[in-house]
Amino acid sequence: MSERLFGTDGVRGVAGVRPLDPPTIARLGAAIVRVRPLDHPTRIIVGRDTRESGEWIERELARGACGEGAIVTSAGVVPTPVVAYLAGAFEFDLGVVLSASHNPYGDNGIKVFSGRGEKFGEAEERDVEVAMADPEWRPHPAPHPDVLNTPHVEAYLRHVVRLLPDVRGLAGARIAVDMANGATTTTAAVVFERLGFDVITLGDRPDGRNINLDCGSTHPARLAATVVERRCRLGIAFDGDGDRAILVDARGRIVDGDAVLCLLALAYKRAGRLVGDAVVATVMSNVGLEIALKAHGIRLIRTPVGDKYVMEEMLRGGYVLGGEQSGHVILGEHLPTGDGLATSLAVLREMAATGRELDDLASVLVTYPQTLVNVRVREKRPVADVPEIQAAIGRVDAALAGRGRVLVRYSGTEPLLRIMIEGESQASVQAWAEEIAEAVRTTLG
Repeated sequence: MSERLFGTDGVRGVAGVRPLDPPTIARLGAAIVRVRPLDHPTRIIVGRDTRESGEWIERELARGACGEGAIVTSAGVVPTPVVAYLAGAFEFDLGVVLSASHNPYGDNGIKVFSGRGEKFGEAEERDVEVAMADPEWRPHPAPHPDVLNTPHVEAYLRHVVRLLPDVRGLAGARIAVDMANGATTTTAAVVFERLGFDVITLGDRPDGRNINLDCGSTHPARLAATVVERRCRLGIAFDGDGDRAILVDARGRIVDGDAVLCLLALAYKRAGRLVGDAVVATVMSNVGLEIALKAHGIRLIRTPVGDKYVMEEMLRGGYVLGGEQSGHVILGEHLPTGDGLATSLAVLREMAATGRELDDLASVLVTYPQTLVNVRVREKRPVADVPEIQAAIGRVDAALAGRGRVLVRYSGTEPLLRIMIEGESQASVQAWAEEIAEAVRTTLG
């Protein structure tokens, strides 16, 4: 069986260590060309975040791809959605992003997109892994690849600002923007300033090693304090590669991806634009989102964790809105991938259209208390085959009576069974989780 290289968001690891060592990167660059043979040289657009390893990883990837006859163009330091947009708008056959998103600078990653701007799905990733594992295949990396540079990044900026065509009511509003010392340092401030906002910038001094360091979407405390201290209308925190955003309201409270999905879903439905009256999210979205949407006649369709699974379900059903609690939001009107800048503009558009502030718009979502208990197991038997565990889950489901949720799943990397329960009180969900955990310990522990 071939080695699994791709995780929930591309190939990721420590820069310089397999699978992100130079020979493996070059082979991967060759493999993504080999598995999709075309009648012309494969045209690839590559973008990267601000990590110090980005340049040499781009060079090794280009060596492998050019050795297979590809033409590689670099967009330089740009957010992930820029690559996705350019791949579709300028007839590239593939897009590649070099980033480890919210991880520390020592990590990096490789994400691959089709010429339509869609992340590779399971089937495409598996094809690449099979090619990588073929012992008979000997690629010949180009010693000195000729990498072109693209003049088209401005086209993305013109495209994304269309999401906020009318800033009346918000003109001159003060907003705080944390760019995580990452890829959005090349785009975010430019866009907000063009639209006439008074922009206070944070995390805008990348040095190759400070990406996500106490800043950005995973560390929003400084942003929240700045919003309150500087009396901003809202704050926006991006992750390292800019494909997601976490917002902060004027009182310094975090507004996550679930709240954004909820408020945008209601806006889309009012406008008659919510195809199928449905939103796509992962199993990790809070049950409060499901309950709030249901109250307005909107279905929540759940997928496994990973925005690529959200995208696949959206494409399969023709849905226009989906995302993750972590802030990956996919707007079908814009791109088939998450875009933190687009998400921010869509929320600002709703503020401008309604005259309401972010805290008011986000209040439609009531987040339910949640607990997570991990139980170490000696074997990963299917939970459905263990009557004692099934009985405990059944009792908890009955007690929740539709006002909560049980999610029981094995860890993909450790001998653990994860028990997540959401309900109306913290005490009750904790007690129910322990009831299921005890059943697991007595049968599989």
